[in-house]
Amino acid sequence: MVFEKGKIPDAFPPEGFGSSKARRPGGGPRQPILQIKPMTGLLGLLIGVFVLAGIAMAVTGKLGLVNIDPAQVAVKVNYLTGKKEPILRPGYTFYLPFVQEVFILDKRPQNFVMSGTEFRNRNQVPLLTVRANDGSNFRFESIEIQYSIMGAEAARVLEDSGPGDNFKREWVKAYARSILRDEFGRYSAEEIANPVVLQTAFSDAENRLRDSLEPYGITVLEMPQQKPNFDAEYERAINDRKTTDQDVERLIATEDQLKRERAQRLAGVEREKSIEMEQLRGELDRERLEAERDKTQKVKAADAFKIERESEGDSEQASLVAQADGLTEKYTKEAEGVQAQAEALESRGEVVVREALIEKLLGIRFTFVPYSRDPAPNRIEYEDTANSGVSNRLETGGSQ
Repeated sequence: MVFEKGKIPDAFPPEGFGSSKARRPGGGPRQPILQIKPMTGLLGLLIGVFVLAGIAMAVTGKLGLVNIDPAQVAVKVNYLTGKKEPILRPGYTFYLPFVQEVFILDKRPQNFVMSGTEFRNRNQVPLLTVRANDGSNFRFESIEIQYSIMGAEAARVLEDSGPGDNFKREWVKAYARSILRDEFGRYSAEEIANPVVLQTAFSDAENRLRDSLEPYGITVLEMPQQKPNFDAEYERAINDRKTTDQDVERLIATEDQLKRERAQRLAGVEREKSIEMEQLRGELDRERLEAERDKTQKVKAADAFKIERESEGDSEQASLVAQADGLTEKYTKEAEGVQAQAEALESRGEVVVREALIEKLLGIRFTFVPYSRDPAPNRIEYEDTANSGVSNRLETGGSQ
C-alpha cells in the first residue's frame, strides 16, 4: 500500500514510506535525495538518522506540529492504540510523527441549497418538487439548509465520512430531499398553502432531518421557511382565496370594531344609568328620611293627641259617672216615691182610683156634639186641654 497524504493508513509504518527503493514516476528506481557517505562513530550515525527523519517529515509535512484555526476542529489519531481524540480549542497542537496524526475538519456553518435545475456542486442541487396527498404537485424555488459538524463528535465524523470535506458530500444530500418530500407530501396543496400548516411542515422536516444526521456527527442549524409555488391556475385560485380571506378578515375586523363600539356604548349607557340610579337612590333616601321624620312627627302628634283625648275621656267619664250616680240617686228616690204611692194605692183600693179619676176629670174640657152619633153610645169623646187638645175617649157603662 502506498501512503497518501490526507488518508489514514491501515498499518504503521506505511508501506513505501522512507524506502530507499521508492520508484520514480517513470517506473525505475530513483536515487536517494541525499547521499550520506559512511561515517565512523555513533555521532555520525545519529546525525544521519536525524537528517533523514527531518527530510522525510519535511517532504510529508509531518513535523509534529499543526495549527488549528478557530473555524476548524481536529481529531488526533494514535495508530498504535487506535485512540481518536477530538481537539476543540484552536491553536497549535503537537503530535508524534508516524505514530500519531492530526486530521482537521471544517466546523463552519455550511449551506445546502436546493434551487435551480442542475447539480452545481455538493451543496447546491436542483429545486424540490413535492407531490401532495391529493395528487397535485407543488415546488419550492429555493430551500436552504444550514448545517455544521458537531465539534464533540468530530471523531465520529472522521470515522463515518473520512478526512477533509468528505462530510459535505453525501450526507445532507442523501437525506434532505427524501425527508422534505415525505413531510410536505403529508398535506394537500390547499393545506400546504396555509401558513400555519406550512410552518408545522417545515418544523417537522427540520426536526426529522436533524435526528437523521446527528448519528453521523452533523447537526442542522436552521432551515428558513419558504413559500411553495403551484401551477398558474392554482396560483390564481390561491390569490382569489387570499383576497376572499382578506375580505373576510376585514369584515371580521369591522365586526370586532362594531362589537367594541357597541360595548363602549353599552358601557356609556350603563354609566349614565348608573349615575341616574345613584341620583334616584339619593332622592329616594332623602325622601325616605323625610318620610321617616314626618312619620316620627306624626307619631309624636298622634301620641300627644291620644294622651289629650284619653285625658278628656277620663274627665268626661268621671263627669258622666258623677251624673250617673246623681241620676241613679234621683231616680232611686223617685222610684221609692212611686213605690210608696203604689203601696198607698194598694192599701186604699178603689177610692184612690176614683179620686185620681176625679182629679183627672177636673182638667178635662168637654166638647159636646149637637147631634148624636150613636143613640146608644158606649164611649164619650173629649178633648184633653191639659194635653194640648188631644182627643180622648171615655168608656161609659152604657148597654153593650
